[in-house]
Amino acid sequence: MFKIAFYDTKSYDIPAFEKYGKERGIEFKFFESHLNSDTAHLSKGYDGVCAFVNDTIDKEVIDILYSYNIKLIALRCAGFNNIDTKAAFGKIHIYRVPAYSPYAVAEHAMALLQTINRRIHKAYIRTRDYNFSLNELVGVDLYDKTIGVVGTGKIGKVFINICKGYGMHVLAYDKYPDPNLDVEYVELDELFKRSDFISLHCPLTDENKHMINSESIKLMKKGVGIINTSRGGLIDGKALLEGIKNRQIGFACLDVYEEEGDLFYQDKSGHILDDDTLRSLIAMPNVIITSHQAFLTKEALQNIADTTTQNIIDYFSNKTTDNEICYHCANMENCKKKRNLKCF
Repeated sequence: MFKIAFYDTKSYDIPAFEKYGKERGIEFKFFESHLNSDTAHLSKGYDGVCAFVNDTIDKEVIDILYSYNIKLIALRCAGFNNIDTKAAFGKIHIYRVPAYSPYAVAEHAMALLQTINRRIHKAYIRTRDYNFSLNELVGVDLYDKTIGVVGTGKIGKVFINICKGYGMHVLAYDKYPDPNLDVEYVELDELFKRSDFISLHCPLTDENKHMINSESIKLMKKGVGIINTSRGGLIDGKALLEGIKNRQIGFACLDVYEEEGDLFYQDKSGHILDDDTLRSLIAMPNVIITSHQAFLTKEALQNIADTTTQNIIDYFSNKTTDNEICYHCANMENCKKKRNLKCF
């Protein structure tokens, strides 16, 4: 029986992880706390840790875990920009869930777009008060509009198919274009200039941090709509807010936010929000924010637990898997996994 310290636990995490853990000989200890330098000590005596997207896994945390003889971090998410992979190399193996349900995230992105376009959220609130006026609820047809999709991995591809179902023209940008994908690839600047809507579906890297900023916003069509269900750091929040204020940006739909770590997944309704940018964005009538909810379907939760527990078993069984990551993964020339080895 392998013992795993499970951080940042939510009620919806427990059933699937308990199910697959029992089936595969894994005992989880569920902690509500985020993993950081103050809580890393809770993992002492465990065989590994299970972490999430908003946990802080920097060099200090890596060193604490390593001092407890922990050799495994099992992420139950796809992104790993919150981990100092270089500090972990040679000490702790890191596994992730690269794809849990691309449909969940892509469908949420389209739900956000249609909600704000057709003012469904406003109509819902009105009719609850028996206000059946249609004033200020005018949207636009998505048919024949141009949408720019940044990132054409599994989620991006599903979103592209949804957009094609609406009869939209799709432009795409990816650092590594898929030659088999029936889509018009363009450079990022051209995508910004031509798109009526822009949807982000790419991982966050040092290279693309704040790809949407004050300069790129100037390139966009006046009234452009922006959807982000990927990573908050792709957008400069202050530049986004300024673009909304000066009417360059027509609307924004955000499931992620750069400084979400101490806010999202928690009830802050009784607190004063210190983040001025987020508070201002929420107050805007043409902004919808959901709290990193896009992944949250029954199917995705089952897939996350299934893959995460299998990653744990694979590690302790000394099996190799493409789900292991390290800082060499960004440079495939140094990737040992191509030779059926672990990262180190």
